[in-house]
Amino acid sequence: MFKGTGIHAVGRRKSAVARVYLRPGTGQIVVNGKPFDQYFGRETSTMVVRQPLQLIAGTEELDVILNIAGGGLAGQAGAARHAISRALLKSSAENRAPLREAGFLTRDSRVVERKKYGRHKARKRAQFSKR
Repeated sequence: MFKGTGIHAVGRRKSAVARVYLRPGTGQIVVNGKPFDQYFGRETSTMVVRQPLQLIAGTEELDVILNIAGGGLAGQAGAARHAISRALLKSSAENRAPLREAGFLTRDSRVVERKKYGRHKARKRAQFSKR
């Protein structure tokens, strides 16, 4: 299942980039040197990161080491899910169908629209004044 020291993959979401290393171990998840429950305070973020691991059987004995940069916590959680899914795909081709069906292998391409000149935000205009 594992060649050498483990499996490496990259995942992205919004402006966040996550690099993941899967290694045989005890089921620990470490994000930027911290336990992942401590790094992601929100319950929803921790749930998003765990989704691909819960979907694939036999991942309880894998250590997941994540290095995440950029974006906010929600984008980082999505990037981590994408990276873990890609790594699980590299570990075994049998994982492709369930991960694809759940939508974890697709990179979510939605990013913030840029601000335009003459506008308050990307699309918001100044208030119209009749007089």
